[in-house]
Formats: sequence, structure tokens, C-alpha cells
Amino acid sequence: MRRREFITALGVAATWPFAARAQKTARPTIGFLNGSSATAYGTYVQAFNRGLSETGYKVGENVAIEYRWADGNYERIPEMANDLVLHQVTVIAANTPAARTAVRVGGNIPVVFFTGEDPVASGLVTSLNRPGRNATGVTSMFGGLAAKQVGLLRDLVPTATLIVFLVNPRNPITETTVRDAIDAARKFERGLEIVHASSEAEIDAAFDKVRQVRAGAMLVQPDSFLINTRIVSLAARDAVPVMYSVRDLVAAGGLMSYGTSNSDMYRQMGIYVGKVLNGANPAELPVLQPTKFELVINLKAAKALGLKVSDDLISLADEVIE
Repeated sequence: MRRREFITALGVAATWPFAARAQKTARPTIGFLNGSSATAYGTYVQAFNRGLSETGYKVGENVAIEYRWADGNYERIPEMANDLVLHQVTVIAANTPAARTAVRVGGNIPVVFFTGEDPVASGLVTSLNRPGRNATGVTSMFGGLAAKQVGLLRDLVPTATLIVFLVNPRNPITETTVRDAIDAARKFERGLEIVHASSEAEIDAAFDKVRQVRAGAMLVQPDSFLINTRIVSLAARDAVPVMYSVRDLVAAGGLMSYGTSNSDMYRQMGIYVGKVLNGANPAELPVLQPTKFELVINLKAAKALGLKVSDDLISLADEVIE
């Protein structure tokens, strides 16, 4: 070997370990893509971070997060997803309205999702047990959710023969949830009025509709934008019994909720993101399904509405807020 070639080879050999170590110790960045707001999802972000910590990652120390919040404006999601790609994030964590977009534009960037739809039917994965693509995550998909919610509303508000179902038409799960709610209303011999809302003004209009059709109660679709305390305020103002899907709105003064534990689901999402950062292949991580459902009742809200909560219903509750 010529002297010049030897010196060049020696230089490459000497610098390679340092470059490799630098790449290995570089702090990864998570792209957090969400259709809601930082205010509404503060509790879930904390749960997500707890999941990360269980895999050895602490935000600000050995991992960074780039947040992108659509604040209910779902049309902004494609732009924000592309922005995360330009920032060369290591992995994208995305919820229901953003999951499909993240998978579509992410390219080789792994995606960990939290979705309320069937991830196989929507094309996010090829199967629940072996996702087979560059994405995996958790799904709150549960076919009997609407039936359970309508049944609980009937038990608490037996006079509510007509229920308004508040949905976000921009959410990809809306068609499925509406179909399930119609079936549930028919089963419990209740009328169902579908009302759309994807803005604050439309939420206000939804309560005008409640008064107009003289509905006895409201059911709120699981949706990022509809985790909205504006609904709680208007329900209290108009004395409308409302069934939610998340505990947070009951803790904020709402009447009752039944659904998956979103905090637990976001913790699981954080664990999966940590596993991917540690080298796991998303294609081989099974999509997690809900194992925990919770019924939460606010007795103070019930009293303000003049509702009597039976002992049987209280005994079913996972949490009773006094």
C-alpha cells in the first residue's frame, strides 16, 4: 500500500468510531402530531411522557419532542405532518385525525398512532398482530361503545326519548360511530338526531338544535376537537344531560362519561414510541387494543340537573365525583 493511501485509510479508521458514537448518542426527536390543542391534551401528554420514561427516555434530557397542534383545524394536519418530515424527526406520534396523514407522508419515518378507527380497515396496518408496515400503535376501537353509552343515558335520564349525537364530520371515524349510535338508539327505542360540529360556533349551534328539537340528552363522539370544555359550559347553561367519552370533561363539571382510559392509552403509546427509539421494528409490534373502560359520574352535575343517580348506577361507576 502506498504511503498516501495508508495515511488516508488510517484517518478514516480513526475518525469512524467517533462518527459512529456521535450518531448513536445524538438525541432523537419525536414528532407529536395532534388534531386538538396543548391545553385540552395536557393530561394525555403527561401520560405519554410517563410511557416514554418507562423505556428510559426523559424529555429534555435524552429525547426531544416537536409538537404540532391543529387546534381543531384538521385541514392543517397535512402541512404540519410535512413540516415534521422536513425537521427529520426520528418517529411520529399521531392521533386519529392525523394518523393516516402521518403514515402517508412519513416515508421511512416510523409512526406510532392512537386511533379510534379500525386500523386494518383504514389501511394503517395489514393486521393487528403483525402490522407489516412502518406503523403501529393503539386503537380505542370498540364496537359496543355507543350501545353502552346510550344504555347508560337511558338509565340515568329515562325521559330522554330523543338524543342529539354531536359529531365532528372531519373525523375519519364519524361514519362508523354514527352507524353504531343509530343501531344503539334503535335497540333502546330512542330517537337520534345527528348534529355536526367542527368549530366553536357549530358547538353553540348544536345546543340551539337541542332546544329546537327538544332533545332530552346529548351524546358526544370521541374526537380530539370535541374534548372541549365549551360543551360542558353550554350543557350546564341549558341544563342538558350529556354523555362524554372521556373522564376529563366530567372532572371539568360534565355529567357522565364512559369509554376507554385515554390516559392509559397515551401511556401505552409513549411506551411504543420508546420501544421504536430503542430499535424495535413497528411492523412487528402488535396494535394494542383497549382493556380498560371507565364509567365516571359527577353527582354535583346530576343534582344541578335534577337527576337521581340510582345506587345500581353508582355501584357500576369506576369513579364518582362528589
